[in-house]
Amino acid sequence: MLIVTSISELQREISRVSPSQKIGFVPTMGALHSGHESLIQRAVTETDFVVVSIFVNPLQFGKNEDLDQYPRPLEQDKAICKQLGVKLLFTPSVTEIYPSEEETTIVNPPTAMTSVLCGKYRQGHFQGVATIVTKLFNLVCPNVAYFGQKDAQQVAIIKKMTKDLNIPVKVQSCPIIREKSGLALSSRNQYLSSEEKEKATLLYRSLSKAQRAFQEGQRDCQKLLQIVKEEFRSPQTPLNKGGLNLDNSLNKKSLNLNDSLNKKGLNDINIQLQYVEVVEPETLQPLTEISDSALIAIAAYIGNTRLIDNVILTVTKPIIALDGPAGAGKSTVSRRLARELGYIYLDTGAMYRAITWLVMENNINVEDEESIASLVANVQLELLPSDNLQIPVTVKINGQDITKEIRTPRVTNQVSKVAAQSAVREKMVALQQEYGAKGGIVAEGRDIGTNVFPHAQLKIFLTATPQARAKRRLIDLQNQGESNIDLDTLIKEIEGRDYLDSTRAIAPLKKAEDAIELITDNLTIDQVIEKIKSYLILVQS
Repeated sequence: MLIVTSISELQREISRVSPSQKIGFVPTMGALHSGHESLIQRAVTETDFVVVSIFVNPLQFGKNEDLDQYPRPLEQDKAICKQLGVKLLFTPSVTEIYPSEEETTIVNPPTAMTSVLCGKYRQGHFQGVATIVTKLFNLVCPNVAYFGQKDAQQVAIIKKMTKDLNIPVKVQSCPIIREKSGLALSSRNQYLSSEEKEKATLLYRSLSKAQRAFQEGQRDCQKLLQIVKEEFRSPQTPLNKGGLNLDNSLNKKSLNLNDSLNKKGLNDINIQLQYVEVVEPETLQPLTEISDSALIAIAAYIGNTRLIDNVILTVTKPIIALDGPAGAGKSTVSRRLARELGYIYLDTGAMYRAITWLVMENNINVEDEESIASLVANVQLELLPSDNLQIPVTVKINGQDITKEIRTPRVTNQVSKVAAQSAVREKMVALQQEYGAKGGIVAEGRDIGTNVFPHAQLKIFLTATPQARAKRRLIDLQNQGESNIDLDTLIKEIEGRDYLDSTRAIAPLKKAEDAIELITDNLTIDQVIEKIKSYLILVQS
């Protein structure tokens, strides 16, 4: 890992990065925790050259805020970055970033976005954030920049800023990482005593109670806000029987704080709700009724420490993302699950097979990326419901029904090579996200949870041994009339395909961090579906 402290060094190293490599960028103020680590890990997974910056930006601190006390464990942060695979760490001084004693140019986002939520109480904060982020974007020139959803207002403002200023970077927001108690991870959590940390669970507990009311049908924002405020009026109220039920994958591991909440001294801790608001997630404007989606955001003081948190409320049904290697049963499980739930089945594998068939039908070499990119640019691909569970979907490409043609060994043996090409993946991902925009879908593939729907409410990694998958494939082929295929050949083909899928440069096969792994060797289809439905109930509760 390269460590640079000057802008000139940074620019020199960035200039050496190949244009064919995708740069991922994670800007931080240091004091790295598991939340930061999740951003870095995602950047390492999705991009080729990851840059992390550590800079405590004075422009975003007010006169009475904690600039001088902000934690700066630089050596520890360096070790974390190196371990996670960061290529370049930028750790400039304040004078390096703001060398002039004169007043610097300030980036001023729309007042409507900076004067609400935290902006009401932190004058100039978001102008400081926008200024440093713009400067860093100009220096690093990233393709993708990663930010945590805990700072939802910051993410919305940066997305608006990059769009308005035509900065060529994709701003990727990533899920909040929480402690088992539900407390959102933050560098400022270091300020909290153990007793204060117990009290701080009140933020997420109150949001969760409002979220449950929303899931039960409450759409009136004032009533949702009242639920949160009532929790703060009686902070000693014990948790629900059985605990909050949270973990990182489903936010559902039992947490029993009933006894600890009544520890001696907890009643003396100052708790002050600064604000709780329900706003539109992108514009940050207040809502009175939720018709589509909303952000319920909160800020509160626990002792002398100011904490923030939020949850997204979405009217649409959840997205269920099933990833896993070929032959693990994703298609069978997905189409059955979709039918039983009344969801749409999105057969992403069929989409890539369709493109592969079209490439071969046009006598294009599967490694001729330029010709394939031209071919898919204007392709018309349709997935239509099928009443026959033995046929995943009806697939049409440019108006032609090719449902049977895409399931032949000829297509199967070439689909990984075609699917790995950037032009094909960009086209297919865009189509898949269009299908998923309204929610209520079951999507399966090899990078659904990590790339296509990273914010899917439920992610399952369905897998099985190559031997088990080969036996299933053999049965499928025999049912299609194929008789010249033996089991050993299929095992070798599956192992080879696993290798290609897991090592390809673009969106390789990988289990999402927050996905649940299901090994299906000894499970029936019915058992797998029942397990997934039970996980869905937990997600929605």
